[in-house]
Amino acid sequence: MPVDILMPALSPTMEKGNLAKWLKKEGDTIKSGDVLAEIETDKATMEVEAIDEGVLAKILVPDGSVDVPVNQVIGIITQEGEDASSIKAPAGAKPAAVPAAAPEAPAAPTAAPKANGAAASAPGGKLFASPLARRIAKQAGLDLSLIQGSGPRGRIVERDVLAAEKAGPRIKPAAAPAPKAAAATVTSSTSDETIKGYFEPGSYEEVPHDGMRKTIARRLTEAAQVIPHYYLTLDCEIDALLSLREQINKSAPLTKEGKPSFKVSVNDFIIKALALALQRVPDCNASWTDGAMLKHRHSDIGVAVSIPAGLITPIIRKAEQKTLSVISNEMKDFAARAKARKLKPEEYQGGVSAVSNLGMFGIKHFTAVINPPQSTILAVGAGEQRVVVKNGAPAVATVMTVTLSVDHRVADGALGAQLIEAFKKIVEAPIGMLV
Repeated sequence: MPVDILMPALSPTMEKGNLAKWLKKEGDTIKSGDVLAEIETDKATMEVEAIDEGVLAKILVPDGSVDVPVNQVIGIITQEGEDASSIKAPAGAKPAAVPAAAPEAPAAPTAAPKANGAAASAPGGKLFASPLARRIAKQAGLDLSLIQGSGPRGRIVERDVLAAEKAGPRIKPAAAPAPKAAAATVTSSTSDETIKGYFEPGSYEEVPHDGMRKTIARRLTEAAQVIPHYYLTLDCEIDALLSLREQINKSAPLTKEGKPSFKVSVNDFIIKALALALQRVPDCNASWTDGAMLKHRHSDIGVAVSIPAGLITPIIRKAEQKTLSVISNEMKDFAARAKARKLKPEEYQGGVSAVSNLGMFGIKHFTAVINPPQSTILAVGAGEQRVVVKNGAPAVATVMTVTLSVDHRVADGALGAQLIEAFKKIVEAPIGMLV
């Protein structure tokens, strides 16, 4: 009996994905565990593995297809002895959106070439380009809509962007105004067109939103609208922490290559301190649902990591139980794989709180938006020397400003204040993190 290969749901929020490429072709023998295809989600590029054995009889969704709905049939595997020629696509299968092919001239014996600079796009105007091509184009300041795609069905790939970069920049012609007769079209594009109207045509570049940026915008907008935030700010003296960090790093054992086996950062201390603070104030170690409050036994801490074209928050699980060196090495691994978009969904979903640190950019103070299902997030500013009063006399100390954003549905002001106060005590007496 034929087995359908479905577009997988690689995360609870995933509704659609892009089928980047098939790694098997029709007629190939398939074994359980074989990697069949690469799927691009809003956060990462994931591999789809076969769960059945047989022969890849039909590929129903080709390379480069975008916005393929979850659970749509993308291919069919037949068992030994079955006739692949008689296999037909399931009745419910819908054709996936793929870049439009160049139209043929009716009187010419061969297809008419595309106009120079015409990019692959769907009827709705969406550009089809690989994530790598988009990243290179953004870094080079190139307009993807002016680049000719040479990938499957006109998809823009890396070599196209590199060739366009060598050829030099081109200016996108101003778009013709939308007809006023179509009221629905005017309504849906009024905001965009109004904003564009403030600027001289040709003086800006339009960079279409990719899946990650759309998801970030949607989730943070929902979070700001749905979660009743309040903010608590205080200063932490971190001289003792910096001294302990230096001692720990000096004592790190060397690897076979002669390099330190770990290098603890200030951020690693902050992750550990927040995890321990949540254990001391367990009512804040919770998540809101409409039916109940979820009280967590462990402190799973997300850490905001900036990646090309977006932001992702890998989770340090059971951070309260881990040593600073383990947290440090785990974060280095997460950061490297996040930038390569190789994190697994279970590595960046969930968590009860998070850390967003902009101190390395010299930012003194900011507030952060809570990322559901988390109930708090700690915004960390730069450590800087300031004059403080100690024992009635002025003194110089290294001070770091932190701001805790709290979901008011989970914790009221007094409870949030207990959490940030517990964090301050742990940070200012950091030797307790080693016990």
